[in-house]
Amino acid sequence: MEIDPEGLEGFFEFVLAHLDEKQRRLVSGAMARLLGRGGPTAVAAASGLSRNTVMDGAAAFDAGEAPSQRVRREGGGGPRREDTDPNLLMDLDDLVEPDSRGDPMSPLRWTLKSTRQLANALRAMGHRVSSWKVAELLHQMNYSLQATAKVVEGAQHPDRYDQFVYINRLAGERIDAGQPVISVDCKKKELVNGRKANKGQEWQPKGKPERVDVHDFPDKEVPKAIPYGVFDVGANEGWMSVGDDHDTAAFAVNAVRRWWNTMGREHYPEATTLMVTADAGGSNGYRNRLWKAELAKLAAETGLTITVCHYPPGTSKWNKIEHRMFSFITKNWRGKPLTSYQVIVELVAGTTTETGLRILAEWDHGYYPTGTEIKDEALAALPLDGHEWHPEWNYELAPPGRTRRRKTAK
Repeated sequence: MEIDPEGLEGFFEFVLAHLDEKQRRLVSGAMARLLGRGGPTAVAAASGLSRNTVMDGAAAFDAGEAPSQRVRREGGGGPRREDTDPNLLMDLDDLVEPDSRGDPMSPLRWTLKSTRQLANALRAMGHRVSSWKVAELLHQMNYSLQATAKVVEGAQHPDRYDQFVYINRLAGERIDAGQPVISVDCKKKELVNGRKANKGQEWQPKGKPERVDVHDFPDKEVPKAIPYGVFDVGANEGWMSVGDDHDTAAFAVNAVRRWWNTMGREHYPEATTLMVTADAGGSNGYRNRLWKAELAKLAAETGLTITVCHYPPGTSKWNKIEHRMFSFITKNWRGKPLTSYQVIVELVAGTTTETGLRILAEWDHGYYPTGTEIKDEALAALPLDGHEWHPEWNYELAPPGRTRRRKTAK
């Protein structure tokens, strides 16, 4: 039988991602027998499975192996690839993210790159991984492959995807030049005081679960904790200010200030610019005048030209801090009642990963009143310059004495 290598590889790329280990072995063996002479070699090359695995499957096919609930044979299998190669998931996410589409707020995201292309790129980075393993990992990471008929996304901003590309390109250039790039956002506010339930599970002595309150009613005397995070993309380090007043722009910028004075200045002693990626709304939104006024103060204090790039409305989950920092913090405090602001600080600071993530945290006791108004004259006086590409989303604030570009937008 004549073998079509591309067709065979496409078949396995689609099928193997949906099968367990035993099913992959049997399907590959059956296909090898169907192809006849040269079948095991062709199947091994197309599927990414070892030739021995394919031959084992073929032998099981010949023997008419009886159905069994067991996936692996006795003594079979080794550690998962993502456990022995801790950078694999992060590198895969980096490869997929710039070209991802769909609504990132949805439980499912989808990618335009094939698993074959992704596997080739990962192998070029030194990872040992097959296309079907990539498909398995993508499913674990809540990506899915969709048909072209589902490309239309509804009433989204027409430049939404191009803004993602713009941010990724600019951030890459800054990191390559040794300049700091940070991702900022406010994590979900948390109830404090008493022993409120926290989702998740952790190891405890059998029959002795952590006792928590039945109801999660907030305490009017104890405000919710406001965790505002700063993630240093290049250094894989983070900072979190845990506030107890209001989530205002002044609070958000002070978190950036605390990161710079505590961590950033040490890492980037020669820095002249700071790039900030942020959501489109909230205390760091692109329409928030106080956010820009406070950043202008920070630029004057630090001598840095601050470049801000906002993600388009409705795409906050694309911000790197969400999956590079917040997700690990959530895992670290799962199942633990957050009984005080200091407990939150300690749990955040205790969050680490095998890839070297380090986070410092601090309880911010500051007072941040709401309702601060920045009038038109004050806004016009800010050292604010918009980029040519969507100046409402992308702009810079220069320190005194620094050459400014032509002002194109507020």
